[in-house]
Amino acid sequence: MNISVPRRVTQATAVAALAALALTGLTGLTGTTASANPAAAAAAPDIPLANVKQHLTDLQSIATANGGNRAHGRTGYKASIDFVKAKLDAAGYTTTVQQFTSSGATGYNLIADWPGGDPNQVLMAGSHLDSVSSGPGINDNGSGSAAVLETALAVARSGYQPTKHLRFGWWGAEELGLVGSKYYVAQLPSTERAKLSGYLNFDMIGSPNPGYFVYDDDPTIETTFKNYFAGLGVPTEIETEGDGRSDHASFKNVGIPVGGLFTGASRVKSSAQVQKWGGTATAFDRCYHSSCDTTSNINDTALDRNSDAIAHAIWTLSAGTTTPPPGKVFENTADVSIPDNGAAVTSTVNVTGITGNAPSTLKVDVNIVHTYRGDLVVDLVAPDGSAYSLSNRSGGSADNIVQTFTVNASSEVANGAWKLRVQDTASVDTGYINSFKLTFP
Repeated sequence: MNISVPRRVTQATAVAALAALALTGLTGLTGTTASANPAAAAAAPDIPLANVKQHLTDLQSIATANGGNRAHGRTGYKASIDFVKAKLDAAGYTTTVQQFTSSGATGYNLIADWPGGDPNQVLMAGSHLDSVSSGPGINDNGSGSAAVLETALAVARSGYQPTKHLRFGWWGAEELGLVGSKYYVAQLPSTERAKLSGYLNFDMIGSPNPGYFVYDDDPTIETTFKNYFAGLGVPTEIETEGDGRSDHASFKNVGIPVGGLFTGASRVKSSAQVQKWGGTATAFDRCYHSSCDTTSNINDTALDRNSDAIAHAIWTLSAGTTTPPPGKVFENTADVSIPDNGAAVTSTVNVTGITGNAPSTLKVDVNIVHTYRGDLVVDLVAPDGSAYSLSNRSGGSADNIVQTFTVNASSEVANGAWKLRVQDTASVDTGYINSFKLTFP
């Protein structure tokens, strides 16, 4: 390490700096530097944990008064719908209760629209409100439902008027096979589906032995969530346990961009995950689909972080256009850990369908989360192995590299495997490649 370059004062300072950047909503949407991104004019408000927990207490009371559950076809589910609807009606939302039939019983979806915003660009967030019949379903999925509700109420309290139109949904009969959300999507005309710029799903976000999982689907939505947690200094992993098993699948299957958060269900937390997040090498949620899924089955820290992440994503993604830049875009959003003072690692994008050579103005978007950028050597490696230096231990005591570089790659054949190569050349600091994108004009 070059000791003549000043280090940051503390780890906390680094995390705080990134958190401030993330909370502006200026990271991750296009891979450009924060100053170049016009989206997200205002930071999202803090979502009060006490309010979210009060909603969970109310859902628990509903279950207790209705046979111990809030399952499809049971009185507890209809009472849950009525409870959420009353809150939204009082806050000024336009609400619609949609009925469907499943397993011989009437089911209900609740849709809430916030007045204003571009009706041709709709950002939607949702969660399933039903429980299984064996328990009250406070983590699965009172947690997601309560956090989405409180975020919707925060929109109303702040008088937020985003560029996009905001819509929220609470789904019935998810536990029977995503029935409610499938019905909603099936009833949408193709013209209305085309207006949905994204759907965000939140299912089990307060697991008592939590992990922090982000859906690996739409790159813009995924990066928005990953940047938020990076700002808190909380590592994330790609969500695999519930992939395709929650309501986002209903939207994804018809081509609507999706994303979301999850804290784990019946799968056992690995020793590596315990080291990363704390907790124990047991199930993320030992009460999954059981009678003990009560208000005592919630991790407050996870619920608080995820509730704030929901608000951050909604404010960020609704504040302005997220239309990709013109040209062909090739992106890799998979996280690649950068070993401390270790060997170089790479993130690869495979470029196809481009005629001839790369341009003289090849745009290279780099998003690296790292506690000290002054340790990093970053190169773009062309398919033939030629290397173009992007950053070489620059930036003083700053953290992270979230920047767009322009590279004259006109001597390189465009098609092939392009790599972002990153090496940490000194000890102490750690991080990972968050995403890497090439734009061919």
